[in-house]
Amino acid sequence: MKASVIVTTYNWPEALLLTLNSLLRQSRLPDEVIVADDGSGETTAEVIEKFADQAPFPVIHARQEDEGFRLAMSRNRAIAKAESDYIIVIDGDLILHNAFVEDHLKNARPGRYLQGGRVLLGEKITKKLFEGTFDPKRLGPLSPDLKNRKNALHSRFLSRLFLAPNTALKGIKGCNFSLYKEDILTVNGFDNRFVGWGREDSEFVARLYKAGMQRQNLKFAAVAFHLYHPENARAALPQNDRRLQRTLEGGNFRCEDGIERFLQKGER
Repeated sequence: MKASVIVTTYNWPEALLLTLNSLLRQSRLPDEVIVADDGSGETTAEVIEKFADQAPFPVIHARQEDEGFRLAMSRNRAIAKAESDYIIVIDGDLILHNAFVEDHLKNARPGRYLQGGRVLLGEKITKKLFEGTFDPKRLGPLSPDLKNRKNALHSRFLSRLFLAPNTALKGIKGCNFSLYKEDILTVNGFDNRFVGWGREDSEFVARLYKAGMQRQNLKFAAVAFHLYHPENARAALPQNDRRLQRTLEGGNFRCEDGIERFLQKGER
C-alpha cells in the first residue's frame, strides 16, 4: 500500500527542515511527501526545493496565498494532490521516530482514523536542535527537557494494549493522524470555511464518526517530538467552536465546502 505524508507549514523553514529530514530516516519511506503551505515566503520554498533534490521520493509543494490562518483549506489542497491510497498528516514542527510511517501503516484499516500523540520538547532542547548541538537521532525517553516523557517510549507490545476503537472527540490532534484517502473523500475532507486556529480537526473527525468510522489511538507508537514554540493566537476559537457545535447537532457528514473544490481542478 502506498502512503502520502502531508506536512503542514507556515513560515518556519528551520522547523520544516528538521521534519523533512526525519522523513529520510524512516524504516519505511513514504511514497511521496506533499508540503501543505499556508502562504509561506521564499525561504520555505527554497527549503522544499533543496529537500526535493535529495529525497528518494517525490516531494510536492502545495502552496496557497497568505490570507490568514487557513489550515483546513491548506490540507485539502495538499490531500487532493496525493496519489497514494493512504494519507498520513503531520505538522511541520515535528521530528519523527524512525518507525513513524511504518507504525501508521501497520495499524491502517478502512473506516479507521488513527490518532497519534506527541512529545513536547522544551525551549532549551529545541534551541540545541536548531543550533545543531543535539542530534535529532538521539531523541528518546531519556532525552533532556521533555514535558511528557512517557509519550517518547516506543513499544509495539505496549501499543497493542491500547488498540480498542472509540468515537471520542477528546484528544483529537491534527499534528499526527492518518486514514485512507477514500475515507477523507467520503466526508468531503476538511471544511474550508474554518479560518483561524482551532477545532477544524475535531469538526472533521466528528463527521467521520457520523459516517460510521471509528478512532484508534496510537499509544507508544508513531512517536513524534514537537518543537517548542509559543501558543497560537486563539481569537477565532469562539466562532470555530460554534461551527463545530453545528456539526455535532446536525445529521450531515459531508461539509458543503471541502476537498471537492480542489479535486475538480485536477491539479498536481
